[in-house]
Amino acid sequence: MTTPPERIVIVGASLAGLTAAHALRDRGFTGAVTLVGDEPHPPYDRPPLSKQVLRGLYSADTTLPCPPDLGAEFRLGRPATRLHLSERVVELGDGSRLPYDRLLIATGTRARPWPNPEEAGLTGVFTLRGRDDAERLGERLRAKPRRVVLVGGGFIGFEVASTCRDLDIPVTLLVRDAVPLAAALGPHLGTLIGAVAREGGVDLRLESEIERMEAQDGRLAAVVLKDGERIETDCLVAAIGTLRNVEWLEGSGVEADAGGLRCDAFCRALRADGRVAEGVFAAGDVARWPNPHDDDALVAVEHWGNARAQAETAAANMLAGDASAMRRHDHLPDFWSQQFGLTIKLVGLADGADSFAVMHGALEDRRFLAAFGRDGRTIAAASIDSARWLPAYKAAIRERAPFPPIADAVDQPRIRVQEP
Repeated sequence: MTTPPERIVIVGASLAGLTAAHALRDRGFTGAVTLVGDEPHPPYDRPPLSKQVLRGLYSADTTLPCPPDLGAEFRLGRPATRLHLSERVVELGDGSRLPYDRLLIATGTRARPWPNPEEAGLTGVFTLRGRDDAERLGERLRAKPRRVVLVGGGFIGFEVASTCRDLDIPVTLLVRDAVPLAAALGPHLGTLIGAVAREGGVDLRLESEIERMEAQDGRLAAVVLKDGERIETDCLVAAIGTLRNVEWLEGSGVEADAGGLRCDAFCRALRADGRVAEGVFAAGDVARWPNPHDDDALVAVEHWGNARAQAETAAANMLAGDASAMRRHDHLPDFWSQQFGLTIKLVGLADGADSFAVMHGALEDRRFLAAFGRDGRTIAAASIDSARWLPAYKAAIRERAPFPPIADAVDQPRIRVQEP
């Protein structure tokens, strides 16, 4: 049996970090809990930032509940800069050192910056990841820019585009790929969302990229596309992905790179040689873990539900007496998005699917549930304004059901299996 911990340090004061602190207390841990965050704000909720906050329906203060009796110490605005595994110490940017018996790394991700630093520094060029980003961008949208240019074909780009149209702001969305959202939703649903965006007034440009930005007195004035077209704009949002916050782990001995911090099925961080880094755990967007629903293929997901579930598992395992008492992280990835009046929900991971079928409803009605298969097995399901059947498909994915998984349901059309 290992010695019970007395001091637990959590690096990352966001959803995963706070969830872990709550879970530790709920499990009876009475020792010291310290949460370290690089932002000055207490833990807050991110999903509303690209939706309600930008619309002006919420303030940017989306602080998560944190009862006084949590009994945690917060070190905010002081990022971790180094991990000393042998000493069991985390070093902070202010030079302070935090010893730990157990450590949870939940440092998440940050917005990928625009690759040209000079252009990224122009007034009117934004990214959207944190609370301060949403506050700045929301203020700019309320000032009614003459046109917003969005770069990126992911969910953030489409959610911000939807918000701009709700605010009656002209918007051009530049997507490098031929089909938007294809990795997450497959080409059928990605094409559908692109059509919905266009109907909502978005100037959607597929297979389009920016050659350069033009400025006037330090302010964004226009973008020039690679095909030579010039678009006047005073507001650009770069939604071109994220970077995992692992730089501070360089030289520590744990296996961490651009793909995240590798951990095992029990949320234990691994060393570069594959051994467990004793006392160190990982959770949330920064973690790369073996997905039991995909034959233990390593995956890192940036989903709200996974951040909570993985943090709870890590907290339980930090308090377990030994490895035999630990539980496996068994969360089935799930995700949701609201845009252009539609609610999109996804369970499982559709990337890599080789077959697709509408199981309920119809694509043309924009109210349906579709399933994704690979190698004859059901791997994911997505719904648009039709989530009633989603729990059944979630169970089918967990059970590794053959594809298509459910037949003869009462409201089911004739199923036609297609390539994705």
